[in-house]
Order: sequence, then C-alpha cells, then structure tokens
Amino acid sequence: MAAGIRRIGVAVGGQDARDVVGRIQRLEDIGIQAAWLTTGGAGRDGLTVFAAAAVQTQRIMMGTSIIPLWPRHPVAVAQQVRTIAELAPGRFRLGVGPSHRAGMERLIGTDFQAPLGHLREYVQILKALLQKGQVDFEGRYYHAHASTGIAFDVPVMASALRKRSFQLCGEEADGAITWVCPAPYLKATAAPALGEGARAKGREMPPLIAHTPVCVHDDPEEARAAMREQMGAYPANPFYTQMLVEAGFPEVEETKAWNDRMIDAVLLHGDEDAVERKLRDVFAIGATEVIVSPVVAGADRQASMERTLHLLGRVSAAL
Repeated sequence: MAAGIRRIGVAVGGQDARDVVGRIQRLEDIGIQAAWLTTGGAGRDGLTVFAAAAVQTQRIMMGTSIIPLWPRHPVAVAQQVRTIAELAPGRFRLGVGPSHRAGMERLIGTDFQAPLGHLREYVQILKALLQKGQVDFEGRYYHAHASTGIAFDVPVMASALRKRSFQLCGEEADGAITWVCPAPYLKATAAPALGEGARAKGREMPPLIAHTPVCVHDDPEEARAAMREQMGAYPANPFYTQMLVEAGFPEVEETKAWNDRMIDAVLLHGDEDAVERKLRDVFAIGATEVIVSPVVAGADRQASMERTLHLLGRVSAAL
C-alpha cells in the first residue's frame, strides 16, 4: 500500500460461494475498498471464490485473512494466486498464517511444531515465486524449485498476534494481519515489533492491517451480548489468551471468556459517530488498513448489518 493511503475492508461470509461473490459485488457498489475471506477447516476455499469474484468486479481489492499454511504447499498456493492475479491485476493481497494447534492437529493430524519457523519459510517461497517468478529454496521445513518467468504484483502478508510474529512480519512479510487485538496493544506492542523486525533486515516497515469486530448499534449491552455469541471462543484459545494478558487483561487466564472491559477494548461499537471515531483511532495508532468483521446485534440482524455497512461505506469515501 502506498504511503499515506488508508483503506477499510470487510470480512465477507455467505450461505454459499454464489452468495459470497454477490456480497463482494455489493461491497464494491457501496464503496467499500476491500473484501477479505478466511479459509479454514473443510470450508469453502477463499482463493477459488476470489477467482470467481475477480471477473465480476472491477475496483474492489481482495485479500485472504488468512490461508492456513499446513494443509497445502506454498507452490500450490502460488498456482492459485497466479490465476487471481491474472484475472484482477493489482487487486489481490495474499495473507497466510499457521492458524492454531488444536484446529490443525484435529484437521489433518499435522505435527504443529515451530509455527513461526514454518511461516518464515512459507512467506519466503511465496514472495520469490510470485514476485520474482523464480524460487530455488532448500529450507528446514520446505523445499521449492519452480519457475514461471513472470512477476506479479501480489503482496504476501502474514498473520500476527504476539510480539515475535510481528517481528517476523517486519523481517519477511509485506504486511501483518491482526485479529481481535485492542488498539492500545497494537500501538504499544505490535507496531514497535513490526518496526523492529523491519529495521533488523534493513527494510521499510510493512503495513499493519488491523482486523477487528465492529457493531454499529445503540444499545451497548446488546452489542456486548452479540460479541459473546458470535465470537465467544477466542479468549479460551491459548494464543489469544496470552495476547489478551499482554494487552492488560490478566483475568482472562482464569475466566477464558470475554468480560465487558475486554469487549469494550476489542469491539468497536456504538452509534455512527462513536464507531467512526474509533475507526479513526485505529488508523491513528499506525494501522494502514482496517478489516471489519461485522457483529450483528438486536432483533433485526439484517438491519444491523446494513447499518454497519452503510457507515463503513461513508467512512471509506471520506478517508
């Protein structure tokens, strides 16, 4: 992302692939700047959906947040990404990450060891093959020897949650993608570690992409209840537990659940003015892009979603 550019994206879901493509088209129509998809478990593949969306849209940026690295070799991912890059030149960002031990071990029986070591090599292979058209790599975890002879404008980003992962992104990746990290934690821990990693490799600090839940809703208790209902599992995940402890919420080690103080630090909620102010605060701490995961609240969930998307479109136009 060019210096000074700020962007709002939306994490998209849907009943099936056609529905997701239609929602991406709708985001483009209302002025949202980017659509993001997550691939996990045995769910639909985000890269395949984006290939379909690429030929149905003209302007909207697209990105994965994230593709787990364990189920597929980076050369296989690069093959899929090349297709999207050819269909939508300059509009795709690839986000990859190790995901989490319990999910990956249950899914494919992988030996979830050295996740950051795997991630470093994975990013190096992808960047070489996609951005240079050539890779000859013999690492500890991966081997890759392939050539396309074609360089593509595809940033390769990685997930980041705690200090070492932000440092790794600063050293190797074209951006760090967060999830449910409070803005003060991004300012005090994430951004400095990202810069530290970049300086260690003599490169510019890559973008900080803040992926955060958002709920435009007037009743704070209903917004908090919706957060617990729709995103209740994260405090119990060991990686997120430790991040939240480091962010100033030591009680999560015992409760493994959201409390109001934690939700108010993570969920951007309130009326339109309040949420716009909170979005701008995230940019102010150094994020170059905010990925919004809408949290719907109240009796009319569709109206809640529309209210949030309408605000995001308005704020996007004003950035």
